Amino acid sequence: MNILLWALQIVVAFLYISGGAYKVFKVVIEVVGGVVVVVPAKVTGVPMLTALAAAVLAIESLALAAAYARKSMKLVAANPFGWCVAMGVLAALVAYGRY
Repeated sequence: MNILLWALQIVVAFLYISGGAYKVFKVVIEVVGGVVVVVPAKVTGVPMLTALAAAVLAIESLALAAAYARKSMKLVAANPFGWCVAMGVLAALVAYGRY
Protein backbone atom coordinates (compact mmCIF):
# COMPACT_ATOMS: atom_id res chain seq x y z
CA MET A 1 0.00 0.00 0.00
CA ASN A 2 2.87 2.36 0.83
CA ILE A 3 4.45 1.80 -2.59
CA LEU A 4 1.13 2.52 -4.31
CA LEU A 5 0.72 5.73 -2.32
CA TRP A 6 4.26 6.86 -3.24
CA ALA A 7 3.55 6.16 -6.91
CA LEU A 8 0.30 8.15 -6.71
CA GLN A 9 2.10 10.97 -4.89
CA ILE A 10 4.71 11.18 -7.65
CA VAL A 11 2.02 11.22 -10.36
CA VAL A 12 -0.01 13.87 -8.51
CA ALA A 13 3.10 15.97 -7.90
CA PHE A 14 4.12 15.80 -11.57
CA LEU A 15 0.65 16.76 -12.78
CA TYR A 16 0.31 19.68 -10.38
CA ILE A 17 3.85 20.99 -10.81
CA SER A 18 3.56 20.89 -14.60
CA GLY A 19 0.10 22.48 -14.49
CA GLY A 20 1.18 25.08 -11.97
CA ALA A 21 4.38 25.92 -13.85
CA TYR A 22 2.29 26.64 -16.93
CA LYS A 23 0.35 29.29 -15.07
CA VAL A 24 2.83 30.16 -12.32
CA PHE A 25 1.94 33.82 -12.34
CA LYS A 26 -1.76 33.12 -12.04
CA VAL A 27 -2.09 30.26 -9.54
CA VAL A 28 0.84 29.30 -7.28
CA ILE A 29 -1.07 26.80 -5.13
CA GLU A 30 -0.53 23.97 -7.60
CA VAL A 31 3.25 24.38 -7.71
CA VAL A 32 3.55 24.60 -3.93
CA GLY A 33 1.10 21.73 -3.42
CA GLY A 34 2.90 19.56 -5.96
CA VAL A 35 6.19 20.02 -4.14
CA VAL A 36 4.71 19.52 -0.67
CA VAL A 37 2.99 16.29 -1.73
CA VAL A 38 6.33 14.59 -2.41
CA VAL A 39 8.38 16.14 0.38
CA PRO A 40 8.56 13.45 3.04
CA ALA A 41 6.84 14.38 6.26
CA LYS A 42 9.96 13.57 8.29
CA VAL A 43 11.93 16.25 6.48
CA THR A 44 9.44 18.96 7.41
CA GLY A 45 8.63 17.60 10.87
CA VAL A 46 4.91 17.86 10.18
CA PRO A 47 3.55 14.36 9.46
CA MET A 48 0.12 15.53 8.28
CA LEU A 49 1.57 17.98 5.72
CA THR A 50 1.40 15.51 2.82
CA ALA A 51 -2.24 14.61 3.53
CA LEU A 52 -3.18 18.25 4.02
CA ALA A 53 -1.51 19.34 0.77
CA ALA A 54 -3.17 16.52 -1.15
CA ALA A 55 -6.56 17.43 0.34
CA VAL A 56 -6.16 21.09 -0.67
CA LEU A 57 -5.18 20.05 -4.19
CA ALA A 58 -8.17 17.70 -4.40
CA ILE A 59 -10.58 20.43 -3.30
CA GLU A 60 -9.03 22.90 -5.74
CA SER A 61 -9.24 20.44 -8.66
CA LEU A 62 -12.79 19.34 -7.95
CA ALA A 63 -13.95 22.96 -7.60
CA LEU A 64 -12.28 23.73 -10.92
CA ALA A 65 -13.95 20.67 -12.47
CA ALA A 66 -17.31 21.96 -11.26
CA ALA A 67 -16.60 25.30 -12.91
CA TYR A 68 -15.66 23.57 -16.18
CA ALA A 69 -18.74 21.35 -15.96
CA ARG A 70 -20.94 24.44 -16.13
CA LYS A 71 -19.50 25.16 -19.59
CA SER A 72 -19.30 21.67 -21.08
CA MET A 73 -19.29 18.05 -19.98
CA LYS A 74 -18.10 16.59 -23.30
CA LEU A 75 -15.58 13.85 -22.61
CA VAL A 76 -12.90 14.82 -25.11
CA ALA A 77 -9.19 15.33 -24.53
CA ALA A 78 -9.45 19.08 -25.13
CA ASN A 79 -12.01 19.57 -22.34
CA PRO A 80 -10.27 20.27 -19.00
CA PHE A 81 -13.24 18.87 -17.04
CA GLY A 82 -12.04 15.26 -17.30
CA TRP A 83 -8.47 16.13 -16.41
CA CYS A 84 -9.54 18.12 -13.34
CA VAL A 85 -11.76 15.31 -12.10
CA ALA A 86 -8.98 12.73 -12.58
CA MET A 87 -6.39 14.88 -10.81
CA GLY A 88 -8.81 15.64 -7.99
CA VAL A 89 -9.60 11.96 -7.45
CA LEU A 90 -5.89 11.04 -7.45
CA ALA A 91 -5.11 13.79 -4.93
CA ALA A 92 -8.05 12.69 -2.77
CA LEU A 93 -6.73 9.10 -2.77
CA VAL A 94 -3.31 10.30 -1.63
CA ALA A 95 -4.89 12.48 1.08
CA TYR A 96 -7.02 9.59 2.32
CA GLY A 97 -4.14 7.10 2.23
CA ARG A 98 -1.73 9.40 4.07
CA TYR A 99 -4.30 10.49 6.63
